[in-house]
Amino acid sequence: MKKIKLALIGAGARGLLSYAPYVRLHPEEAELVAVAEPDAARRAEAAAQFGLAESQLYDSWEKLLGQPRLCDAVLICTQDRMHFEPTMAALERGYHVLLEKPMSNDPLECVRMAEAAVRAGLLLSICHVSRYAPFWQRLKSLLAEGAIGEVVSIQHNENVGYLHYAHSFVRGNWRNDRLSSPMILAKSCHDMDLIRWLVDAECERISSFGSLKHFRTGEAPAGSTERCTDGCAVEAACPYSAPRFYMQPVEDNPFAALIATPPTEENRMDAIRRGPYGRCVYRTDNNVVDHQVVNMEFAGGATAMFSMCGFTRDINRIVQIMGTKGEIRGDLLKEEIDLFEFANGERSVISTFTGAVGHQGGDEGIMRRFLSDLREGNYSGTLTSAQASLESHLMAFAAETSRLSQGAVVDMREYKAALLADAASD
Repeated sequence: MKKIKLALIGAGARGLLSYAPYVRLHPEEAELVAVAEPDAARRAEAAAQFGLAESQLYDSWEKLLGQPRLCDAVLICTQDRMHFEPTMAALERGYHVLLEKPMSNDPLECVRMAEAAVRAGLLLSICHVSRYAPFWQRLKSLLAEGAIGEVVSIQHNENVGYLHYAHSFVRGNWRNDRLSSPMILAKSCHDMDLIRWLVDAECERISSFGSLKHFRTGEAPAGSTERCTDGCAVEAACPYSAPRFYMQPVEDNPFAALIATPPTEENRMDAIRRGPYGRCVYRTDNNVVDHQVVNMEFAGGATAMFSMCGFTRDINRIVQIMGTKGEIRGDLLKEEIDLFEFANGERSVISTFTGAVGHQGGDEGIMRRFLSDLREGNYSGTLTSAQASLESHLMAFAAETSRLSQGAVVDMREYKAALLADAASD
C-alpha cells in the first residue's frame, strides 16, 4: 500500500481533532510531514502529536506552500474566510486538497476552486463528512434500493443544541457572518448537501426565512453585565453561564477543552475572564440567525423543508423521507432508521450504531476515502468532490439571498446562470 504524505494547514480543533487522528491510527496509510499554524501553542501540540521537527513547522500557509513540493496532499482546516487563497495556491503547486467546509463564503470563489481542480486534474474533496457516516450511508442505500419508491418530500431538522449554539455561534468563531459565514453555510451546508444527495435531483426553486431572535442586547436580563465574571446578578440562574459551562471537567464537556490551550482550569478561567467565551451572550458582536427554515423544490417535483434551530435540548439531526411506497424516519443521535413499507404494512427499525466517534464515523470515513482516492487516482468521481459540493453550496447561497429578500423565491437556474456569467467575465 502506498503511504500518502500529508501537510496540515490550520491546526485548530477541526484539523487536530477531526482528521489528524486517522493518520496517527493508520501510519501504514499516511504520514503527516508538515504543519502550518500561526498559533505557537497549536504548532507545539501538533509537533508533539506527530513527532515533527522544528523544520517541519510553519507559522503561515504561505511559507509552507512557498517551499518545493513537500508531499502528496494538504488538509486545509483554516477558518471559513481563509479557504480560497491557500486552496488555489495548493492546486497551483500540484497538491491534492481536502478542504474543510464551507468551501468559501463567496459563491464565485467556490466556482473558481471547483474549476481550478478540474483544470489541474487534481482531487479537491470537501469535508462533507456526514455522507460518510454509516447512518446516512444506510439511508442513502435504502433510497437507491427503492425501499420507499420515489422520494416525494423530505422534512429535515437540524437541532443545534442551545449550548453548542451559544459556544460556536454567539461567542465563538462563527458568530458573525462578516468574520466567517452565514449560518446556512457555516453550520447547515452539511444539511443542504445531505438533502441534495438524498433527493438526487437538481434544486429548481428555493426560499427561506429566519432571523436572530434572542441573542441580542434587547433580550439581556436586568442585572446582567458585559461578562459573566463582572458581578452579573443573574449569572447563577443563566442557562449560558460561562463559568458553569466551561469549568466542567473537559472529559465531560468537549467544548470546555476548546477555549484554551492547554485547557487547564487556570487557563480556562483566564479565557473566561479575558476572551470571547466569557462574554454575555446578549452582548457580543454576533449576527448570525438563531433559527431558519428553507423550502426547496427539485426537478421531478420532489420537495424538501429544512429547519435549523439553536434552541434545542440535544445536538441532533432528525429526518423524515416520504416516498410513493413507504416512509423513513431517521434519528441521528440514536443512529436508528425507522422504515415503514406501505404494501405489506411492515415496520423495520435499523440500527446503524458502530461506536465510531467524530460525526458518527464521518471523520474517519472521509479520511479513508480521501487516501483511497489518491492511491487509486480517482480525482473527479469522489463522493464529496468540489464539483458535487458546489451544487449544495449554491443552494445555501441562494437560500441566504432569499432570506435577506424577505423570503423571495429564487430560481436556481437563473441564479446559477448569473453567477457563472460573473465568473466568466472576470
